[in-house]
Order: sequence, then structure tokens, then C-alpha cells
Amino acid sequence: MSLLAPRVILVRRETDLDRIRASYTSAAAARFVLERKGLTLEAVEDTHRRFTEALQRIRTAIPADWRQATILRADVERFVFGPEDVVLAVGQDGLVANVAKYLDGQVVIGIDPFPGLNAGALVRFGVEDAGDALRDAVKGSIRIEERVMAEARLDQGERLLALNEIFVGHASHQSARYTLSSGGQSERQSSSGLIVATGTGATGWAASILKATHASLDLSSVQPRLGFLVREAWPSPTTGAELVRGLVEETPVVVTSEMDGGTIFADGIESDRLAFDWGRRVEIAPSARRLRLAVP
Repeated sequence: MSLLAPRVILVRRETDLDRIRASYTSAAAARFVLERKGLTLEAVEDTHRRFTEALQRIRTAIPADWRQATILRADVERFVFGPEDVVLAVGQDGLVANVAKYLDGQVVIGIDPFPGLNAGALVRFGVEDAGDALRDAVKGSIRIEERVMAEARLDQGERLLALNEIFVGHASHQSARYTLSSGGQSERQSSSGLIVATGTGATGWAASILKATHASLDLSSVQPRLGFLVREAWPSPTTGAELVRGLVEETPVVVTSEMDGGTIFADGIESDRLAFDWGRRVEIAPSARRLRLAVP
């Protein structure tokens, strides 16, 4: 057991007002741009004020003798998390997904600063719950869901983790060309790319694809199972459109690139990507790493 006081890492995104202050030299310029979008500077300032007040209430709830740090989402990939850190993700569900792939066993407590405005699938606690949740997490008495993550491994060793889904396709709007192999079947395809989704991600991008194709996949957020979905596969004399969905369990789904400009990214963050050019091969399967998500 560590002799150091517990450390809480509070992760947040920039607010709209933070971004406005970084982009515009005057309030008049910011007001002009916002009004063209049907927004007001006063509304943005009010949201920022309410979010700042929520952050202050959370910080006040952290025991005075505990260590704490606050980082922005953009800095997460450069931050060194300690093995016993407790992570407070304050914001929307997507923030939890964004931070998950940089963790390795730390407990994550999702705090919803604006209940009713967010789906709340991953940010399950209110601001008023922060203090009790932190104490329970440190004592080891908080309830934990170990959510399955997807892992992409390239042939040269690079890897990428995702809580929601991994996208494989072309970096532009061109057709993606590749060979897809799963469950003993293999097919050359030309499509808009494919995603490999977790049970957590099944309510997001995957859900929209399933709805459009009138299909379903049996996915669970805690069972080691993924599902792959091909987007708009185009049948031709040299490409097929039969192997367009399936489950991924012990045997990974394998994609071999037949394109220049191919890309792989996770959880909708296109800037955090792996190059996937001609001849490269990626295997995607459930990761041994899990998100340890605190739930009420």
C-alpha cells in the first residue's frame, strides 16, 4: 500500500469560452462570429460559469490532504498517470472514451456537470456525488464495471486502443480497398471503410450503421466480444459485399490494405491515427486491457 496520500486527476475539456478566448482578440469579434451561428456570447459565458462552479464544487469535495491535478483533454496523451491514481472525468460521455486508452487499471469516475443534457452512459455520477465516490474508490468499495476495449495491432508492432470503436478506411472520401478476413472467410472489398465496435460503442456509430442496414449484433460492454461493420460495400467483378458484419471474439478480424492513404483511428479522434498504406496488415480483437469504470 502506498505511503503517499491518494492522488486525484481531474480531466476536463476546454469550454466554448476557453476556445473563444484563444481564437479572438476581442469580445466584439467573438460576438460577431457567434451571432452568425445563432448563439450569443452571454449564453457561452453562462455555460462556462456554471461549468466552472461545478469544477469548484468537485475540487472542494476532494479531501484537503489528498493530492490533485487538473489536465485538459488535449494533454492526456502526454500525462503520466500513476498506477493508484483515481481519475475524475468531468464532462460528456466522450471524455471518458478519450481518456480510457491512456489508462491501465486506474478507476475512472465520470461526473456529469449538466444532468439531462448528456446521455450519461459513462458519466454516471452527479457533482454532489464526487466526494463519496472518491472515498469509496480509494477504499476499494466502489462498484466497478470492467468495460471491454478494442485493440488494433499492425504488422510492424504499432497498436491503438479504443473504448467505442476502431475505424479502418481511407483518410479522404475515396473508397477504401482492402481484404477482410474473419471466421475462416475472406473477401476483397471496396467500401466507405469499416468499424470494429465494442459493446460500449454499440450505442453510437455502430448503432447508426445497424439502423441503416436493418441488422443487429449481440454485443456486451463487459463480455470480451467485438463486432465489425462494413460501410457501403460495393460489389464489382473484383470486390464483394457479403462479409459485411460479424462478431470478433478469440480470433481477430484481419484487414490487409490495398490502398495508399489508408488510416486507422479510434473513438472518432482522427488526429490520433496509424498509417495503413498498401500491403500493411492489422489485426483487431478485444484487448486484455479494460476500462475500470465506477458506477453508482
